[in-house]
Amino acid sequence: MGIIKSIFGTYSSRELKRIEPIKQAVLDLEPKYQAMDDKELKAQTAVLKDRLAKGETLDDILPDAFAVCREASSRVIGIKHYPVQIIGGIVLH
Repeated sequence: MGIIKSIFGTYSSRELKRIEPIKQAVLDLEPKYQAMDDKELKAQTAVLKDRLAKGETLDDILPDAFAVCREASSRVIGIKHYPVQIIGGIVLH
């Protein structure tokens, strides 16, 4: 069993490797949403719903949805989600 883990890694390490690019995509979107005013940021909910209605999946819109949520949280309560919290959200999704 040790040889298999050394070759393929543990489930947790494989899952983190899968999630890392998604987390990074959320973080990379930060400047886009920081540049929006409150009205534009609020309008993103309708944009995301429209993307779903046009056939995109939850996985497709996840980085944008999480980035919008992170920016809204920062503006409303003054607290930004840490990267590890973004990872937790992705895992729970």
